[in-house]
Amino acid sequence: MTIRSHNTLRPVLAACAIGAGAATAAYAADGSAKKPHIILIMTDQQRADALGCAGNDAIITPHLDSLAAQGHLFTNAYTAAPSSTPARAGLLTGMTPWHHGLLGYARDIAPEYPVEMPAMLAANGYRTLGIGKMHWHPQRSLRGFEATLLDESGRREDPYFVSDYRKWFATEAMGLNPDSTGLGWNDHGAAPYALPERLHPTVWTADRAVEAIRGYSSDSPFFLKVSFARPHSPYDAPQRLIDMYDGVDIPAPVVGQWCGDVPLDTDPDAKPSSARGNFGADYARASRRNYYAAVTFIDEQVGRIVAELKAKNMYDDALICFVSDHGDMLGDHHMWRKTYPYEGSAAIPFIVKLPAGMETGAVAPGTPIEAPVELRDLLPTFLEACGDTVPEAVDGMSLLPLMRSEGAPWRKYIDSQHSSCYWANYDWNMLTDGKLKYIWFSQTGDEQLFDLTADPGETRNLAADSNYASAMTEMRRAMADYLAERGEQWVDSDGKLVTHSRTILYSPHFPSSKSPR
Repeated sequence: MTIRSHNTLRPVLAACAIGAGAATAAYAADGSAKKPHIILIMTDQQRADALGCAGNDAIITPHLDSLAAQGHLFTNAYTAAPSSTPARAGLLTGMTPWHHGLLGYARDIAPEYPVEMPAMLAANGYRTLGIGKMHWHPQRSLRGFEATLLDESGRREDPYFVSDYRKWFATEAMGLNPDSTGLGWNDHGAAPYALPERLHPTVWTADRAVEAIRGYSSDSPFFLKVSFARPHSPYDAPQRLIDMYDGVDIPAPVVGQWCGDVPLDTDPDAKPSSARGNFGADYARASRRNYYAAVTFIDEQVGRIVAELKAKNMYDDALICFVSDHGDMLGDHHMWRKTYPYEGSAAIPFIVKLPAGMETGAVAPGTPIEAPVELRDLLPTFLEACGDTVPEAVDGMSLLPLMRSEGAPWRKYIDSQHSSCYWANYDWNMLTDGKLKYIWFSQTGDEQLFDLTADPGETRNLAADSNYASAMTEMRRAMADYLAERGEQWVDSDGKLVTHSRTILYSPHFPSSKSPR
């Protein structure tokens, strides 16, 4: 694929080409540590099981599988809040939802936090560039990046904000409609991309990343964030990639015994973006086929980025992370999209490849790591990798000890939550160690317990099963301990969980006096 140059982007890309000579190595020849390049690649709405290396034989992801083989796949990785804005706030700050203040989906994250990833890395001498979807407010805020090139696909475009992808499209393909495939942003139907492949936002994002790496000439370490807007719907991969799944046995959605008699939409034409519906096995498989093709499309772009890092002699000296902000239910339990506590929505792909010289220890590259981790853990990982201290405000933990020692101390549970989004009375909090999962619905008092080892599809709710009574007691107590700092609205004086009658979207820690509580 030919990489195209665009005059409108050259001033921005030039910001990363300061200095003389080729990009420097992160480690000197004598083994003394230098700060590694940090390459953060993320997707939007990718399930944890949408990787070949995660055990999915139906999906085609050779480049990501290779990255996992040279690094580590974290098999119990979760998002703290499975929708874009709270998840990305956690990634940015290293904080829990309660501490960064956003407990569910809001239009935008706060304009400023006291701790932000790009700013902290810039303070450590990094040249910084963000490409793709940031989902910040205001959209043009830099957060410590020297420059951003934005693809805010699906977000509002207005006279005051037009994304860089849209601007590029308007000059590159004048007269064409970037939305001509005809699918809405949250539609879970599927169709092949209607325009030449080079115009797809997935290619645009990778093109900009490849150009930035190719042009990088600073003696400083590089922090590059590459954020794809897919495989989030619309599921619109090019036809050639959809054809790769001809004859492939795409897994059907799983449906829990606990789903009950919930009213469901049954006509996807009438409600193409419905959050809960039974549209039949054929519809679900078609959605999944195109979703898988979208993941394969991204995998190809990751391969291009990795190839350019190698050509630039930056790969060995780079700490490379691949994650997503949250997953996609894809019809599991008759649910679609995100904001749910179940694996399809809350579990995410999570791969970390260490730079040469930093991977020393008992855990060999390619070894999966089962410790429960979350997006908040990336910021402290990056700070430790570049020799900085982790601020007290950061709740996450550096992943480096897990990749160096099998017996490294670690948290027992990871937490996740989301306030009501698609319908009322669906506030929930979740704790899991990757083996058991406890869910507390804080407006109704309902509880769920799943044995993820025996029942990875979460088909059987064990909350009332006497064989799991002790586990329920332990996890209920752990949830109360976790929520206790929030006050008696969440946990009473006896240490028992409390139901509340209204949706709580913002915590008192949200950094804006104008936001509702």
